[in-house]
Amino acid sequence: MPGIPLEFVFFGLVLIGVALLHKRPLAVALTGLVLITGYKLMAADFGGVAGLAGLGAHLTHEWVVLANLMLLLVGFAVLSNQFERSNIPDKVPSLMPDNWTGGLALLAIVFLLSALLDNIASAVIGGVMARHLFKGQVGIGFLVAIVASANAGGAGSVLGDTTTTMMWISGVSPVKLLWAFVASAVAFLVFAPLAAWKQQKVGPVIPHSAEGVVIDWIRASTVLVMLVTIVTANVIANSQFEGLEDVAPVLGLALWAAILATALIRRPEWKVTGEALHGALFLVALVGCASLMPVEKLPDPNWASVLGLGFLSAVFDNIPLTALALQQGGYDWALLAYAVGFGGSMVWFGSSAGVALSNLYPEARSVVAWVKEGWMVAVAYLVGFGVMLALVGWSP
Repeated sequence: MPGIPLEFVFFGLVLIGVALLHKRPLAVALTGLVLITGYKLMAADFGGVAGLAGLGAHLTHEWVVLANLMLLLVGFAVLSNQFERSNIPDKVPSLMPDNWTGGLALLAIVFLLSALLDNIASAVIGGVMARHLFKGQVGIGFLVAIVASANAGGAGSVLGDTTTTMMWISGVSPVKLLWAFVASAVAFLVFAPLAAWKQQKVGPVIPHSAEGVVIDWIRASTVLVMLVTIVTANVIANSQFEGLEDVAPVLGLALWAAILATALIRRPEWKVTGEALHGALFLVALVGCASLMPVEKLPDPNWASVLGLGFLSAVFDNIPLTALALQQGGYDWALLAYAVGFGGSMVWFGSSAGVALSNLYPEARSVVAWVKEGWMVAVAYLVGFGVMLALVGWSP
């Protein structure tokens, strides 16, 4: 098509392929990555540098992000398995209300966890608890809500999402980003009650008894060690070793160091890494495709362009979008953090949290089902954005 770089056409075909062939997303993403890379080697360039030299420079710039995604997604699968085997998920249902507010309480827990932890961890922990709370009958709409809760909770926290961490590294004040919670809290109040009420019809909360459930506190402590390690590594790397996270996958390595150390105390079920590796490879391939797009500049910063970036984040990785925004400057960073963080919830592969949860629930890998059952997230995104704009305004 005239005026449209061929890379975007190829990427569009990849997204359509993932949507239509949701049982073969990895094959589609890898095929697209090979096709786009081959085209750029033969007929285009990599940020102005052609051939293998350009590809090498590109990989040098992108490998840290891709390695971090791989390590975190597979590592959090191990973490979620350790959490489930600790028997805490069997205890939690007895503490929840036995009506639709039980599901709402679970979503609120995911939201709060994500403000303190990585949103991937919060999503997988929420997914494990939901499986026990609803006896395995978890509707896709509720899965969408778990991902949305994790992304909403991380939107205003520099510890909760890769994009907010990137802003922190680049000098954006963590206090300024807290305003994103205005939008994300409003969005949560829109989608969470609807999702919980709908889930009660699909698989109701059944009164549980925790009698006889013995919590393995030692295994539970391994989960705590993993979570504390990754949060500590994030804080130390950003406050004491500026630039370190640009040259090494610090968070992923820290998580795996904790996994291997705690495995000496309680051995994980390593077999869970198989399915997680499949999902991680898919996201890495898709992010790799997105990183190859010739996006040199975003639209001029204003509230309308940020609104659009939120929708774009549902299909286009938000990490390169955030990097471009930081280079360009002039944004309301709290509003952007909400848009690119929460916006990815609208499609299952729009965020790392969505891909991680789909490893636990493969039936979620359907764009049609995700959008149809999770329509309330798109509505919540618009409402949250509008309320924040009305109350706080555009504050670049």
